[in-house]
Amino acid sequence: MTKILLIGACGKMGHAVANCAADDSNVQIISGIDISEAALGFPVYRKFNDIKVIPDVVIDFSNPALLDSILEFCTANNVPAVLATTGYSDEQIEKIKQAAKSIPVFFTFNMSLGINLLCSLAKKAASVLGDAFDIEIVEKHHNQKLDAPSGTAIMLANAINEEFGETKQYEYDRHSKRQKRPKNEIGIHSIRGGTIVGEHDVIFAGHDEVITLSHSAGSKAVFAAGALKAAKFLATQAQGLYDMADVVKTD
Repeated sequence: MTKILLIGACGKMGHAVANCAADDSNVQIISGIDISEAALGFPVYRKFNDIKVIPDVVIDFSNPALLDSILEFCTANNVPAVLATTGYSDEQIEKIKQAAKSIPVFFTFNMSLGINLLCSLAKKAASVLGDAFDIEIVEKHHNQKLDAPSGTAIMLANAINEEFGETKQYEYDRHSKRQKRPKNEIGIHSIRGGTIVGEHDVIFAGHDEVITLSHSAGSKAVFAAGALKAAKFLATQAQGLYDMADVVKTD
């Protein structure tokens, strides 16, 4: 059984992970970290120093501000880390890569298996369609989401850009420009409203035809299930940086 420390345990994603874990006999959340309090069936601490039992793996659904503390705890105790928080800066991503040299780290902008499939399909489409099609990404989320564009939209753009040798430029806002769309752009657009869990469209617009690849999440449970799947995988791995593609290979 994989014993888990859940960071951000009292948040919406923390509750989703806890509920999903309750139905999985192969995992057990032994403790949590959060500044809030909630009855979750396991102890929740405010500080890492208060943790009584070292877990097999950490799952983080908290805030980018906690990254340094998480990496410090995990490297000091040789604990694998599943980092599922979004909104990391380039500097923080570099810290994640450095930590992966000493512990197993799972890092992705989206924990959904479906989104990771969408990413692969978008790369394939880009390789087939090439510069004959303009590429636009539209992401939609609830009105409580803090970061924009979403980490998933950036992940999709990065995957596509790999197919073009990193030559594409990301365009987030065209309202101040009076010019035709250049060919070397990937447009990225954010919509925030209501309780939208998460929707992503990758649009390939060509001459007289449009191809749209889409993913829609109906609940946070899909992300919780992906995080638990990643945790079970990571608990047995050597140091290194992993993502959902590595997990899928083991199925």
